[in-house]
Amino acid sequence: MEKLRYSDEELQEFKELILEKLAKAQAEFDTLRASIVGNSNDTTDTSPTFKTLEEGANVLGREETARLCERQRKFIVNLQNALMRIENKTYGICRKTGKLIPKERLRAVPHATLCIEAKQ
Repeated sequence: MEKLRYSDEELQEFKELILEKLAKAQAEFDTLRASIVGNSNDTTDTSPTFKTLEEGANVLGREETARLCERQRKFIVNLQNALMRIENKTYGICRKTGKLIPKERLRAVPHATLCIEAKQ
């Protein structure tokens, strides 16, 4: 018999993975947003490496940074939606086929809502 949903233990494993990715994504979003706002910290007393990184980020330009920021925001929303699906116990179910999305795909793209066959 084919499994209809992931077990609570499996869902917990995915939840931990998503929370970890969400924390990293949020930190990156905050950094991008701060560089757009110009709210970056003074680097006079920090290492030359950090100064170089910050100057490199400034070279990207505000438009590119804004695009990256928006992309990151969408990624965060997708991860938050995935957490809701975990709470509803609908996580990992393809929204087109109704079949379980393979664990390998969910580990690579934890916010996926389509299995590979449905995506193609």
